[in-house]
Amino acid sequence: MDLRDFYLLAALITCLRLDSAIAQELIYTIREELPENVPIGNIPKDLNISHINAATGTSASLVYRLVSKPGDAPLVKVSSNTGEIFTTSNRIDREKLCAGASYAEENECFFELEVVILPNDFFRLIKIKIIVKDTNDNAPMFPSPVINISIPENTLINSRFPIPSATDPDTGFNGVQHYELLNGQSVFGLDIVETPEGEKWPQLIVQQNLDREQKDTYVMKIKVEDGGTPQKSSTAILQVTVSDVNDNRPVFKEGQVEVHIPENAPVGTSVIQLHATDADIGSNAEIRYIFGAQVTPATKRLFALNNTTGLITVQRSLDREETAVHKVTVLASDGSSTPARATVTINVTDVNDNPPNIDLRYIISPINGTVYLSEKDPVNTKIALITVSDKDTDVNGKVICFIEREVPFHLKAVYDNQYLLETSSLLDYEGTKEFSFKIVASDSGKPSLNQTALVRVKLEDENDNPPIFNQPVIELSVSENNRRGLYLTTISATDEDSGKNADIVYQLGPNASFFDLDRKTGVLTASRVFDREEQERFIFTVTARDNGTPPLQSQAAVIVTVLDENDNSPKFTHNHFQFFVSENLPKYSTVGVITVTDADAGENKAVTLSILNDNDNFVLDPYSGVIKSNVSFDREQQSSYTFDVKATDGGKPPRSSTAKVTINIMDVNDNSPVVISPPSNTSFKLVPLSAIPGSVVAEVFAVDIDSGMNAELKYMIVSGNNKGLFRIDPVTGNITLEEKPAPTDVGLHRLVVNISDLGFPKSLHTLVLVFLYVNDTAGNASYIYDLIRRTMETPLDRNIGDSNQPYQNEDYLTIMIAIVAGAMVVIVVIFVTVLVRCRHASRFKAAQRSKQGAEWMSPNQENKQNKKKKRKKRKSPKSSLLNFVTIEESKPDDAVHEPINGTISLPAELEEQGIGRFDWGPAPPTTFKPNSPDLAKHYKSASPQPAFHLKPDTPVSVKKHHVIQELPLDNTFVGGCDTLSKRSSTSSDHFSASECSSQGGFKTKGPLHARQVNEHFYWSISTAYKCPVNQY
Repeated sequence: MDLRDFYLLAALITCLRLDSAIAQELIYTIREELPENVPIGNIPKDLNISHINAATGTSASLVYRLVSKPGDAPLVKVSSNTGEIFTTSNRIDREKLCAGASYAEENECFFELEVVILPNDFFRLIKIKIIVKDTNDNAPMFPSPVINISIPENTLINSRFPIPSATDPDTGFNGVQHYELLNGQSVFGLDIVETPEGEKWPQLIVQQNLDREQKDTYVMKIKVEDGGTPQKSSTAILQVTVSDVNDNRPVFKEGQVEVHIPENAPVGTSVIQLHATDADIGSNAEIRYIFGAQVTPATKRLFALNNTTGLITVQRSLDREETAVHKVTVLASDGSSTPARATVTINVTDVNDNPPNIDLRYIISPINGTVYLSEKDPVNTKIALITVSDKDTDVNGKVICFIEREVPFHLKAVYDNQYLLETSSLLDYEGTKEFSFKIVASDSGKPSLNQTALVRVKLEDENDNPPIFNQPVIELSVSENNRRGLYLTTISATDEDSGKNADIVYQLGPNASFFDLDRKTGVLTASRVFDREEQERFIFTVTARDNGTPPLQSQAAVIVTVLDENDNSPKFTHNHFQFFVSENLPKYSTVGVITVTDADAGENKAVTLSILNDNDNFVLDPYSGVIKSNVSFDREQQSSYTFDVKATDGGKPPRSSTAKVTINIMDVNDNSPVVISPPSNTSFKLVPLSAIPGSVVAEVFAVDIDSGMNAELKYMIVSGNNKGLFRIDPVTGNITLEEKPAPTDVGLHRLVVNISDLGFPKSLHTLVLVFLYVNDTAGNASYIYDLIRRTMETPLDRNIGDSNQPYQNEDYLTIMIAIVAGAMVVIVVIFVTVLVRCRHASRFKAAQRSKQGAEWMSPNQENKQNKKKKRKKRKSPKSSLLNFVTIEESKPDDAVHEPINGTISLPAELEEQGIGRFDWGPAPPTTFKPNSPDLAKHYKSASPQPAFHLKPDTPVSVKKHHVIQELPLDNTFVGGCDTLSKRSSTSSDHFSASECSSQGGFKTKGPLHARQVNEHFYWSISTAYKCPVNQY
C-alpha cells in the first residue's frame, strides 16, 4: 500500500464517522397528488427536540431551514418557526418522480431532502426520506384503440390467441387487474394468463367453429380495469379477421433470455441473435421478427431488431445511470395470427464513466460567490452543507471528500455522502483577511475520477465603539435678523476605534432646517435669517456616526435661543373692520371691538389705539379697542360710517399701522311677499277630468324684495282642499293633482294659499285665492266668473261648496240695482282717493330721491345699488289682509263684473299663525353679520385689560306696526306690516322696528282680534289717471 492509498483510506474512514448529535433521519410516507399545505410531519415533535439549551438552561427560538439549490422547485416546504412539513403547489407525481424505475415493490419510490436547525448552538442536520405511495390517477390503456387479430378458419374450439396487454403507469392493485370481453357473440371468450412477473396477458378463446366463407370479420370490444378506488377503465375495439389456414406457428428456441452489455458498448454492437423455427414451408415458413407492444419507445430508440435475422444491436449510446435494465419482447410471426413470443432481459453493466458530483449549498448566503464571516464568529460556525454523489455503482460509486490544503476550516461527516463545512478555529481579521480553498471529491474507480468546488471566505472587521460627544447638551443664543452663514459653534465627538471605524461624520437631526453643519469639521452655522416672532427657540439633535459596519452613532441636543428686536409693526386682525348694528341704538352703546396684535415681545408689543378721522361720532378705548357710539343712529339719514384707526407699539423707535372701520346701520324685515301669479283673485284655471295625478294644474309665484332668509318663501294651502284633490309644492308653488278627478269633483274649487317668508323676528304673510274649475270644457266663461263672484260671500275658512245661501233668480234684478248703486258710490270714493294719493306720491318720490342720494354716499355702494334695483322693480302698492276682509267690486258696463258685497272670514288656524298681525319684539341693541370681526370671543388685546362681554347700555323701546296694505292689481290679500319708506333690507340679521303707516290707507287702532271686523278692499279701475293710484 503506497502513501496515496493510505491517505484515501484514512479520509474515507473520517467521512464515514457520523455525529449522531447533529445528524438524524426521518422517514415519512405520503400519497402522491396531494393538494397544497397538507401536513406531512413535525420535525421537533417526531425527533423530540427540546428548545432548552442544555448548557445555559435558557429557552431559544429554533429556526428550521430547508437546504435546497437556487432555482429548485421544492416538493415540500418547512415552517421556519414550528418545523412542520407541508406539501407545496408543486404536484408530487409518483410516475414522473420515479420514471423508469422498477415497480416490483410499491414503496420503493421516494425522494430525500435535508433540513438544518439553527442557531449554531442548537444546530442539527435532519435527513428526511419521503416515500411516495401510489394513487390510482392513471387509467389502464391498450397500445392501440383498435386491435386487429387474425384467426385461421380451421382453429379448434378452445384455441387461445394473445391480445396485446394494456399498460397502467400505476403500480400494485392500482395497475391492470381485470379484462372483460364485450359483445363476444358467443363465438369468442376471454381468458387471463398471469405471468411469474405478475403481468396479466389477455387471451382470446375460440368457442365455436369458424367459417371464413360465412363470416370473415368479428368486431367486439375489450375492456380493461384497474383495482384502484375509484376504479378506472378503458376500452378498445377488438377486430377479429378469419384467415385461411396456416397451422404451424414459429417457435423460439428459448422463451426467456438474459444478456449483459457494458454501458460503453459502441453503436452497432450485437446484443443477441434470436432464432425461431417454423415447421411449415414456403411463405408460411417465412419468419419476421418484430418488437412486442410492451416494448417502450425509449428501448426501441436504444436497440435495433433485424426483422429478417432476429439480431438485436445497439443503435444509440447506453447509459446505465439512466436505465439499468431493459426488458424486450420479440415476436416471431410467419404471417399467421399467432406469433411466437420471446422475452429478452438486457442488463447494462456499469463502467466508471461519471466523476463524482459536489452539491455545495450554503447555510450562510454568499455575496457574489464569497461567504463573509465576522472575526467574532465562534468555532464550528456552519458555512455550507456539501453533498457528494456518483452515478456509478459499487466501487466506482464510492466517494471520499477532503479540503485540499491547511485552512481554519474542516469537513464534518453527517451522513455517508454529506458533510458540513465548519470553522475549525477562531478567525483573525488582522492575520488573514481572505481564504480561498478547494473541496475535492474522489471516487474509487480505476482510474479514479474526482471533482472540485472552490470556496471563498472573507473576514469582516468589527466596530464596537460609538462616537462620544464632549457635551451632551449644547446651548446657544443669537439675535434675530442675523446674516446668513453666521458662525455659531463647533461640535466635536471622539471614537476609540481605528481606521474607517473611527472616521466620524456629523449630521443634523429633524427640526434643524435653519442651520448648516459641516459633516467633517462639525462647524454649525445659520443657514437662514432668524425671526423670533416665528420661532423663539430651536431644539434639535446632532448625530455623530462612524464609518463602521454596522455604523455606530450617538446624539447630542442643541438648544438655540433667538433674542428679540422691534421689527414688527402692530397688525390688525382685519384691514377693514365692518360692524353691523341696528338703527335707533342709543348713544354710548358698544358697536364693535378692534383687535390688534404685535408679534414682538416685552415693550415692543405694547400697543395703543387711536381714531384718525371720525368727527367725534365714536369713542375708542386706546387699550381694549372697544368702539362706542357718540351719536344715535338713523339709517334713513346715514346708513354707514367709515373712519381710520391707528395702532402704535412701545418700541424704540415705535412702529405703527392703520386699518379702516365701517359701521353699517341695518334695517328690519318689513316687506311682505308680492304675488305675481295668478294675476288676479278672479282668474281661474281649467282642470279637465282627463288630467292625470302629478300633473301641474296651476302655479302660484310670488317675490319678496327683502334679502336672505327674509326673501325665502314657503307656499301652503290653508283652505279649500278638504278632499285632498290638490297639492302645492312648498318651494316652487306649483299646484298638482294628487288623484284623478272624479265626476263628483266637477265644479269650481277655491284654494286659499298662504305665502310666508322666513324673516326675523316674525315672518310676513300674503294670501292669494286660486280658482280651479274641474270640467272637460269651460265653454261659458261668464258663468264661471259669476260663480267666482258668488264665492266671495263665503268665508275663507269654509269651502265654497258648504255655503247654504241659495242664489234666487227672482232677486237677481234687485241685486243688480244694488250693485250698480254701490258701484257709483265706489267710483266717487276712488276718484277722491286718487287725487289725495297723487299728492302724497309726489312727496314720496322726492323723499326717495333724497334718500337714494344719501345711500350713494355710503361705502357699501353695491348693496345700495341692489336696493335701488329692488325698489324699481316693486311698483305695486302694499296691501294687508286682516283677520276678516269684506270685498266690494265695481266695474260698470260689464254684466259679468257685477258689484258683490261679501264677508271673508279667516280660519282659526290662520289667526293662530298671526296672519294679518305682526307682533314686534324688542330689537337687539347690537347686531353683527357672521362675517364681521368677533367682538369678544376672539379678541386678543396687547393691553393687560381682560376681554369683555357686550351688553346693551340702554333698552330700545318696542314699536309695533299696524297698517292695511293696499291690494295690488286684482291680485292678493296681504298680511303683516309694511311701510312705504322702508322697502328692503340688505341682510337677514336682526334689526329694530319702527312705526309704519300709509297715508291714504286704513290705520287700525289697537290689536285686531275680532272675527267680524269689516274692512273694505277695492279692485283697481285706475287706468284713466296719469299718476299712480294706490289700490285699496
